[in-house]
Amino acid sequence: MTSDDNALDGSPYQQYLYAYPHKTSYRALRPRPDLAGVWKDEPRDSLFLYLHIPYCEMRCGFCNLFTRTGAPADQVTAYLGQLRRQAEQVADSLGDATGWARVAFGGGTPTYLTADELTDLFDIATGTLGARLPGVPLSVETSPATATPDRLAVLAAHGVTRVSIGVQSFLDVEARAAGRPQRRTEVEAALTAIRAAGVPVLNIDLIYGIDGQTPATWAQSLRAALAWHPEELYLYPLYVRPLTGLGRRSHRRADWDAERLARYEQAVEILTAAGYRQESMRQFRRADVPAPDGPDYCCQDDGMVGLGCGARSYTTGLHYSFDYAVGITEVRAVLADYLARPATDFRYAEFGYRLDAVEQRRRWLLKSLLRVEGVDAAAYQARFGTPPAEDFPDLSHLVERGWATEGGLRLTPAGLARSDAVGPWLTSEAVRHAMRGYALR
Repeated sequence: MTSDDNALDGSPYQQYLYAYPHKTSYRALRPRPDLAGVWKDEPRDSLFLYLHIPYCEMRCGFCNLFTRTGAPADQVTAYLGQLRRQAEQVADSLGDATGWARVAFGGGTPTYLTADELTDLFDIATGTLGARLPGVPLSVETSPATATPDRLAVLAAHGVTRVSIGVQSFLDVEARAAGRPQRRTEVEAALTAIRAAGVPVLNIDLIYGIDGQTPATWAQSLRAALAWHPEELYLYPLYVRPLTGLGRRSHRRADWDAERLARYEQAVEILTAAGYRQESMRQFRRADVPAPDGPDYCCQDDGMVGLGCGARSYTTGLHYSFDYAVGITEVRAVLADYLARPATDFRYAEFGYRLDAVEQRRRWLLKSLLRVEGVDAAAYQARFGTPPAEDFPDLSHLVERGWATEGGLRLTPAGLARSDAVGPWLTSEAVRHAMRGYALR
C-alpha cells in the first residue's frame, strides 16, 4: 500500500466515503455483463435490498444526491411501473435462491410518494422480489414535509423498523442558510407523527458547520433532537459540493475546518453525557438500544441489490449502477433514459467498477477502520489469508500521529474525528485516477 502522507496534513473534511470505491470512479461496462452471470457464484441467501425513489419536494442546498424535484404525477407513476419491470428482470436473473436479510428505501425521499404509491412500492418489494415484510429489518428515509400520518401508517403496516428523518437544524434561520426552507413547527409535527406510528427506531440527521451556527445554536439543535429520545442520531459536517445550491453561491471560510471540528467535539461531549454511544464519526446510538441483529445497514457490504435509477449494487468483485449526475438537467436526462428502457435492459449491469483482490481488501479494511470498533484482524486474516498490517503497513503512520492504536487497526477519538481525511488517504491511486477523470455534470 502506498499513501500520500501529505493528504493527512490537509483538511479533516476531504470526502465522506460512505461507499468504496466512489461512484465517480464508475465507468460504462462494455460489453455489459448480464446479471445472471454477475451473481452466479455470489452468496444470495442473505442479501441487502435497496429501492431508490429519486424524488423530493425540494432540493436542499447541500445535496448532491441523484434526485429530482417538481416531477409531474404521471412521471412518478411511470417510474413505479418501470421499477416493477426492473424488479421482475432482476428477480429472474438472481433466481429462486435469493433471500433478503435487510431492506432499505432511500432517495430522494421515498415518502414523497403518496400512501397508495407507497403501498405499490411495498408490493414490488414483497410480491415481485419476495422480501419478508414484516419480518426483516427495514429502514425508510423521510422528510419533515412528507412524514404524514397516512404515509407513516403504510410504513408501520409493512413492518418498517427504522425511519430516518433529515432535520439538519431545529432553527429555521439555520435551515434556510443550508438551503432547506422549513419551519420548526413542521419538523415537530413530523416527529410527533413518527412517534405516534410506533416505528421502533427513529433516526434524526443534523448538520454542523452551517453559516451563522454557533456553539449555542448547535447545542440548541442537539438538545431539541434529544428531547425526542431518538434511538439514533447521525451528525454530518456540512460540505459545499460542486453543482449544488450552496456550491453555486457559497465560498469557503478560512476558519471553517476548525469550526466544524469544534462543533463535532462539542456534539460528542453532549451526546455521550446524554447516554449515547458513538458508532462512527457520524453515527450515535442510544446506549439502551441494542445493536441490530447482524450488521448495520451499510451500502459498502457485499451482497447488495439496488433497484431504481440512482441505486448501486455490490458483489464481491463488481459494483454497478446506472449513470450518475448531480446537475438538474443531467439528472432529468438520466431519469428519462431509465424510464425509456425496454425491460430486457434491466438484465445487465450498465456502469460500474471491477474490484480486484487488492481493492476488495482495501474496501473491507476501510469500512471497518472508519467504525469505532475498528478492524477485526482475525476476521480479516480469515477472509484474505494475511494479516491487515502486512497488506497495509502504512497504517503505522496513523499510530505515529496519535490517530490510531493496535497497529493502526482502531482509530483514536482524534483519528475518528478525521475519518473524512483518513478515508481518502487510504483510497487507492487507481480509484483516485478514475475519480479525477470523471466530468461532474
